Amino acid sequence: MSILSERIRQRREELGLSQEELARRMGYRSKSSINKIEKAVNDIPNIKLEEFARALETTTAYLMGITGPDAPCPPPGFEPLPQMVRVPLIGSIACGTPILAEQNIESYIGVPAAWHADFALTCHGDSMSPTIREGDIVCIRKQPQVEQGEIAAVRIGDEATLKHFHQQGDTVMLLADNAAVCPPMIYSGAQLEEIQIEGKAVGFCRGL
Repeated sequence: MSILSERIRQRREELGLSQEELARRMGYRSKSSINKIEKAVNDIPNIKLEEFARALETTTAYLMGITGPDAPCPPPGFEPLPQMVRVPLIGSIACGTPILAEQNIESYIGVPAAWHADFALTCHGDSMSPTIREGDIVCIRKQPQVEQGEIAAVRIGDEATLKHFHQQGDTVMLLADNAAVCPPMIYSGAQLEEIQIEGKAVGFCRGL
């Protein structure tokens, strides 16, 4: 029996699920498919691994034996993977001139659990460069307020942007790291009614 098949069985039993119930969560017609997987008779395609993780309310790293009480110790000089969670990748966000914020979930991505992120956004533009670059995926913790100077996802009407947030009295300033590309965005008075903080940037992912 493989680690993967054993972890699936163990996790199913921890949740109090029968093979029939897990089969329904996975969209299988009967429990026989689950039974064969738990006995390591049938292999699981990579595309199905994430579905099993969702159905069993865990992570792919746990199911594969990378994390957990019986996970192998890493060789000297290697660091173990952090505990990961999956968050929705929601549309895009501008790092220059704000663009319309898509609300559809494009996919789910794995990010460190320690970030406590609620969703992620793909950045466009270079106004936050070099801190955040074109194509970076920024993870956001949903919260209505941030500290002075923190990077926040800010909605302005039906648009959104990623900037350093500053507020002095009834004036809000959204500042870019690259002021040559994007000058300060200043809002006051009645304009403040259009501004809403979506959350705080807590981490980002960058392709090699």
